[in-house]
Amino acid sequence: MAVVSNEQVAALVERNMPGLRVTGVRRQQRWRPAWFVDAERDGLDTKLMIRGERVDTVAFPLRHEITFHKILQDHGIPVPKIYGWIDEIEAAICEQVPGTTDLSMLDAVSRDRVVDEYLQTLVNVHKLPIEPFADAGILRADRPEESGTVGHFKVMEARWRAKKIAPHPFLEFTLGWLHRHPPRSRGRECPIVWDSGQFHQQQGRITAILDLEFGHIGDPMLDITVWRMRDTLLGFGDMNKIYARYEELSGEPIDVEAIKLHHFAGTIGNEMMFGPAVLDPVAETDLMNNMQWDSETNLHATEALAEYLEIELPTIEIPAPKRTRYDNSYRHLVESLKRMDADEPFLRHDIRLAFRTARHLARANGLGDAIAEADLDDLHQLLGHRPSTWWEGDAELERFVLTDKDTGHHDEALIRLFHKRNLRVHALLGPSGSKMIAHHPTQRFDGRESINTATF
Repeated sequence: MAVVSNEQVAALVERNMPGLRVTGVRRQQRWRPAWFVDAERDGLDTKLMIRGERVDTVAFPLRHEITFHKILQDHGIPVPKIYGWIDEIEAAICEQVPGTTDLSMLDAVSRDRVVDEYLQTLVNVHKLPIEPFADAGILRADRPEESGTVGHFKVMEARWRAKKIAPHPFLEFTLGWLHRHPPRSRGRECPIVWDSGQFHQQQGRITAILDLEFGHIGDPMLDITVWRMRDTLLGFGDMNKIYARYEELSGEPIDVEAIKLHHFAGTIGNEMMFGPAVLDPVAETDLMNNMQWDSETNLHATEALAEYLEIELPTIEIPAPKRTRYDNSYRHLVESLKRMDADEPFLRHDIRLAFRTARHLARANGLGDAIAEADLDDLHQLLGHRPSTWWEGDAELERFVLTDKDTGHHDEALIRLFHKRNLRVHALLGPSGSKMIAHHPTQRFDGRESINTATF
């Protein structure tokens, strides 16, 4: 999408909604084109959200999302109203719903009530007839038995492979494992939101479920799975109690085995979706956010697989950064960006991202060589010889993974190796103690307390 000014957005909204007068527009500070619009019609204030197509990646096209969204709206599911479509910028005109995603201001009773309302909403979505969605062209597996993997394999993996430009041994390993151990839906099919756990609440009550980008026809177990990772940021409560409540509300038993495998599959979704954008970013790529999301959920992946296979994960020690002749230059750049400010919120957001990028590069300047050498040392133990460079190492490791992908003879060794590599990548995101390198493990299925296995 070409750069669109706030004035252009205002004109396009007024053209597509006759009788509406726009009084204010501001670009949302985030990783996809979106604008908040204040408007007036017949003396009444109206608040809109203009939701655009992603600029550097895509899972499901925006038109697919809006089609799914409208069907939910037509069936009384609490979603933001869709008012129209703007052809010129490929964007939807939506209601701006009140509330927040933040649950931290709620006491435990109020939080549990909101989570319960969300569960009730998911159950209502799952009980909707499939036909309106299928007739509208919403994604559905060719066979009900494949409803648990149609999104993973037919959409996410296919789009990642189409954009793959370099060896990626970690994804080749995790995808190979998942193809050998796919989640079995046992023929369960219904409308699902997939990227679950997204809603607005106001004073302890649901106002709407949000961000239906991944909605399709699939296994309902997916909808009580993916928000396990989002829980690390928002805190929904005990996931096992949430699963039990879903059983009570739906009248259907949950499939814990499928949920465990769906959870693992979900952990590699960020890397499949945003990994190519990190390797080949465009002007509007939200680089550091993408890198942090990918790194955090890649750690979730090795942790999930280790729990599933009952493997004890290794720990690592990160050495002190070495002294380089560029240290003062990096420090000056970081401090200069830290001092910068701007009146325009979106520019201020960009400065903040540039600041985080500079801190990451400063960290990599001091630690990058040591990290690469540690990765090569691990490869020496696995391969029996030591590749000369990190890029040769990645290529050799991918070949090793692909040779083993149908049998899994080396699964345990590879899980341990990739976990250490993932920890090292995470340690490079920012300076010691920064939020960028904080890691928040997901709740375990066995109820044991998760342990952060890094020393940063």
